[in-house]
This record gives sequence, C-alpha cells and structure tokens, in this order.
Amino acid sequence: MIPPEVRTERLLLRQWEDEDAERLAAIYAQPEFLEHMPYVDPDRQIARFRREWAEEGLSLWAAEHLESGRMIGRIGLLRHRDWPLGGDPVEVGWVLDRAFWGRGLATEGGRAALELWRTELPSDDELISITTPGNARSLAVMRRLGMTYRGATHWHGYDVVWHAIDRSVDSGPARSF
Repeated sequence: MIPPEVRTERLLLRQWEDEDAERLAAIYAQPEFLEHMPYVDPDRQIARFRREWAEEGLSLWAAEHLESGRMIGRIGLLRHRDWPLGGDPVEVGWVLDRAFWGRGLATEGGRAALELWRTELPSDDELISITTPGNARSLAVMRRLGMTYRGATHWHGYDVVWHAIDRSVDSGPARSF
C-alpha cells in the first residue's frame, strides 16, 4: 500500500488540503509550467487526486518544503488507464514551483515515489515518466532516477516522450525517507 504521507530529507509528501488550490493555481500560471502543460483548474485537479487516492490507492501528493513549510508542487504516482500504448502503467511525476528548481527536490521526491513503486506495487513490472520532448529539466530528473528513453506518442493533444525503468533494474542501495 502506498502511504498517504511520506517524509524525505527535505520534503513532506502529503494529502491535499483545500488551501493548496491557491498555491497550485500560482504554480500552474507560471510561464515555465505553461510551456509544457496546459493550465488546469486546481480545484478540479485536487478533487481528481483525492478520488484517485480513494479508488486507486495512489496518486500525486502535495509536496511541502519542510524548511519553509510551503506547499511547492506535486509529486507522486499515477495509474494511467488511458495510456495510448496499452496497459495501465504507473507513472512517476512531478511539478514544482520554479522558485524551488535546481535543488534536487524533484529527484528526491521522485526517488521516494520510485522506491514505493518497487516495494508496494510488485505486479507493475515497469514505471514510466512522461513529458514533452522539450522539457529538459524533467528529462534530466528521469535520467537521474535511472530511467531510459522508451519512445514518443501523442496523448491528450500533446506530443510526448516517455522514459521507464524496469523492475529488474537495480536501483542501488535502499534509501530511508
């Protein structure tokens, strides 16, 4: 079972609170976000994340920066029942406020999610991550997580690329979080 809350060295990955919508809206309005993703209504998206936690037992957490106590984005695992290449793959994903870029926080949170995929979702042989081809920062996080390029497709109106890691790939020493 994926825990509803996870603490890493610098992050609290937690369930969504109503007041997170305002911060999420500000992140989604940043030009750097809009370059790769469409603006999404934060209230609807938080409702979706809550529904997925209830129905799937996993979704994205609100990512809170421990030092500042500020909600800085979203990180976690999503099951895609509409993936155009078939199956119901689990994706590790992240979006952070640009003010927190370049600190390794997406990698830290992504690694915690990856490790939970390994231990708690043993029937899923592959973990994927999806982005637009020009999103160099997310592609770099994928590589730092040990993921490799697997292909490109068109999904939800966007050309996307996806990387993956197979369960058989050694992730290195276990980390505590």
